[in-house]
Amino acid sequence: MKAAYFNKHGASDVVRFGDLPDPTPDPGDVVVEVRASGLNHLDLWVRRGLPGLTLEMPHIGGSDISGTIASLGSDVSGWEVGDRVAVNPGLWCGVCEWCKKGEHPVCTTYRILGEHVAGGFAELAKVPAKNLVRLPDSLSFETAAVAPLVYQTAWRGLLSRGRLAAGETVLITGASGGVSTAAIQIAKYVGATVFAVTSGPTNVERVRALGADLVIDRLEEDFSKRVWGETNKRGVDLVLDSVGEATWEGCVRVLSRLGRMVVYGATTGPAGSLNIARLFWSQTSIMGTTMATQPEFERVMALVADGTLSPVVDDVWPLERAREAHERLESGGVFGKLVLTP
Repeated sequence: MKAAYFNKHGASDVVRFGDLPDPTPDPGDVVVEVRASGLNHLDLWVRRGLPGLTLEMPHIGGSDISGTIASLGSDVSGWEVGDRVAVNPGLWCGVCEWCKKGEHPVCTTYRILGEHVAGGFAELAKVPAKNLVRLPDSLSFETAAVAPLVYQTAWRGLLSRGRLAAGETVLITGASGGVSTAAIQIAKYVGATVFAVTSGPTNVERVRALGADLVIDRLEEDFSKRVWGETNKRGVDLVLDSVGEATWEGCVRVLSRLGRMVVYGATTGPAGSLNIARLFWSQTSIMGTTMATQPEFERVMALVADGTLSPVVDDVWPLERAREAHERLESGGVFGKLVLTP
């Protein structure tokens, strides 16, 4: 099969395109003929190398996969060759304490397709059958391929962890990214008021078109002061942040009393200071999140499938342009998600 892969960690020039062996399904698995795969910032971090991450080389990235079933493992039932599917990229053991409680993302051996094992930047991908969701004919493979990782992360972060409710206010940082564009739509779906932070006038208009009630250009003004003023010095009920160091202080500052802050990334760095007295005096909560359970994944993908939520596709490129796609995402010029097609 043709695949985009790398044999060592490094800059974008380590990405290769060529032939690798076809995967074969083990019991419980299927092999998907990949029709589209979404590019995430995770792919950049894995390519560069993450602390503690040891990969079997060559490594195929790509956490988001849509396509049709090409072959079935020996004990797979309920699916047939040719079925249109998308894949939950989270891999859980099913037997640890946390899996038994249904908390798949905190499984003691949790892994992610495209990060820890081979992903979807190839003509074929081996995945667990339990991770599949069925796609209607009305949903394009390209649209389906940008939803799995970011929509489940946004759904769990806002609703399961953040407990966002109708009538509440939420601040979403990094608003032009994949998870954030999903989060804006989900927050509006549940009836919340959305403050979004992005950079540049073009992104401001794009984020506003997604439904955000107020979009703040962080290059033009201090977002925390603007939100504080817009809420009459009350602050917001929830902050959803992936930026980390660069926005941490401002995010904590705009939390209301009993406010919650949910963190799913730290793209500008992992360090952040905290006024502990303010934390307990205002009775605020700060928590982490990543990925989602299979039921959460199925719920949000159903809303994507029926058109309630609309994933943002920046562009669709052939898989042989994978290296160029890495470079474009790295440059910060992507709104939503880039899609690669074999």
